[in-house]
Parts: sequence; C-alpha cells; structure tokens
Amino acid sequence: MRLNSPQINLINRACMKASKFLIRDFGEIENLQVSTKGPGDFVSSADKRTEKIIIDELYKAHPDYGIITEETGYINKSNDKNRWIIDPIDGTMNFLNGIPQFAISIGYEEEGEIKCGVIFNPITNEMFCAEKGNGAYLNNSRIRVSKKNKITDALIVTGGPKQASKIKDKIFSEYIEISKRVSNVRKFGSAALDIAYVACGRFDGYWQRELNYWDIAAGMVIIKEAGGFIDFFENDADLPLKRNVIASNSSIHEELKGLILKKDIE
Repeated sequence: MRLNSPQINLINRACMKASKFLIRDFGEIENLQVSTKGPGDFVSSADKRTEKIIIDELYKAHPDYGIITEETGYINKSNDKNRWIIDPIDGTMNFLNGIPQFAISIGYEEEGEIKCGVIFNPITNEMFCAEKGNGAYLNNSRIRVSKKNKITDALIVTGGPKQASKIKDKIFSEYIEISKRVSNVRKFGSAALDIAYVACGRFDGYWQRELNYWDIAAGMVIIKEAGGFIDFFENDADLPLKRNVIASNSSIHEELKGLILKKDIE
C-alpha cells in the first residue's frame, strides 16, 4: 500500500488484526448452516467481536476521537471533529450464507469530511484504500473508475430495498426504470464493496436508498480519489446517519442521476 499517513496505517493495522478472527469465523459458517440453532447468533457475535477488535485498536492510538459504529453507536460523541466511522461486517447476509462478498469498512472523518478510508474483503484479500489528495489503491495498484461514457453500455450495481423498507414499491420502480436504460444491473449485497468496485472500474455506477453512513463512509473518499463522483439525494435531515447514494464514473454520472431523480417514476 502506497499510502502511509498515521491514520491510514492505523486503519490498515486494525483491519488486519480483526480479519484473522473473521476469516476463522467465516470458515465455520458452512458447518453452522446445517445445525438446529442456525448461524444467526454466531454471525451477530462475529460482528460484535470484529467491531470490538477494531475499536480497541483505534482507541489505543486516539482515546479522544469520536467513533460511530454499526453495533455500538456513538463513542465520545462530543468529539465531532475527529471521528472513525466503522462497519465491522458490511454484507452480513452474505457472510451468514457463506458467500465471500463482505468487507470491513473504516473511514476517518475530520471536520465533517472523510479524509481517508479502507474497505477490506478478508476472504479475497482485497484492500481498497484512499487518502484525500493521494489517489486510490487496490492492494499495491492504483485504481481508476471506468471510462464507459454511454449509459446504455453501463453495468450498474444496486442494493435494492431492505426487508423492513417502507418504500419498496418506489425502489422497485427505480430498478425497472434504470434497468431499461443500462446494459445490466447487478445486486451483490455489500454497499461498501459495490462502491469500491465502481472505484476500480468493475462497475460503472451504483445507486441505493436507505443506506447507513457507516456503509459508505470509507467508499466516499475511495471513489473520489479514483476519479469518480458520489452524490446524496433526498436525504432526511432528521436522520443524519442515513443516506441515499449515487456513485459513478464522471462520464455517466449526470445521466444516471437524471434517471434516479425523476420526480415521477411509474
């Protein structure tokens, strides 16, 4: 990895330490699938254990920094100038089913801006990493968004509605509308990796409603440093940790945004 600020080194170290246990846990999933209890409680424990390892590692270096995490919520909430944004397992349903498409996602936020971030899939050993002004990398190779310039040729990824979503019909309508105008649409099950894949050109664009901030915090700086764009739309001011997201290369961004932001999609 060519980035070596204290923050990025610390995040890398936390990811590698947590991933050892996560790889071991993932190896147990297949056995749990056929057990009478099922893997649900096990996965919840893996999520919490991974988060604790990451928090402990970051906290040792900066006990005064704020932290926002999926499981614990806020730590040192009064410090909103320096914060770690953590998702210990982004793609838990994939993890639960033994699908190796999930990631640890950690972003560092300073004065309200994500300055650096890491998205790490421990099973494929792919680490996406970026710092503001220093480019984006996949392991040791510099990455860039795709050069696809026609929306009709674009491969787009999305997450679809969550089970508890109250706007499923709206989200399905968007899916239909966009799928008619692009080459194809995929659903891989990890928002963090979806954005990372746009950053390295595997996908040309991504959109999803009702995401949590920790799902996409690290991805925000990675895609920007890879030459892509990321926008938030129709966000609720009363839900500061929720996001509706559009991310893509620079050539198709406005057109993709135009498809999604149509006021009446039937």
